[in-house]
Amino acid sequence: MLELGLKSLLSYLLGSLMGAMLVGRMRSVDIRKLGSQNAGGTNALRTQGFAFAAAVVLIDVGKALIAVGLLPGWDIPGVGLDPEVSRAWLAVACGTWVVAGHVWPLYYEFQGGKGAATLLGSVAVMAPMVLIPVLATWLVVVMVFGFVGLATMIAMLALPLAVVALVEPVPTPLLVFSLAMAAFVIFTHRANIARMHAGNENRVKRLWLLRPRDAGR
Repeated sequence: MLELGLKSLLSYLLGSLMGAMLVGRMRSVDIRKLGSQNAGGTNALRTQGFAFAAAVVLIDVGKALIAVGLLPGWDIPGVGLDPEVSRAWLAVACGTWVVAGHVWPLYYEFQGGKGAATLLGSVAVMAPMVLIPVLATWLVVVMVFGFVGLATMIAMLALPLAVVALVEPVPTPLLVFSLAMAAFVIFTHRANIARMHAGNENRVKRLWLLRPRDAGR
């Protein structure tokens, strides 16, 4: 159990490395004070542009690749690999904690992002084939409606469906992870839901390709 606890902690600390804050420091920008005040890729895109947002997403995905791809198999000196700890469940624990670190980062007053990019990085290690329908779902929704938050939530709902459809046999740890994380990401987007309900959620017009002709007026 020492291995499980230590690697979960390391995953959380990795997750707390916020791409938006690290890239923002190089530009002397704190995007938590701009736009939606969220330290994630969408707000970075809206307020700072594509290059900034791409760097943010690269970091936020990359930390999950390390946490889920490397930590479960790392033979830590003095700790070792616990034979009683399932590698699959350990990967799920690392994936969960790296997302939690992104949402509640220790280094930034527990004010982080919404976890979607980091979650996708975790899934990319555990079941890369499910990313295709998930990302396709995101793209279709954002092209039709223009709401990145809505597209993200629907894409997360597609995640467990993609796991069931494409992974054979369906691994219980991955299915539990995908269901729990889908619910969690919807929870982190609750402010987006409120803004859409109130009619004041911003659309990303550069991605809203199927908007009505008069929508941009």
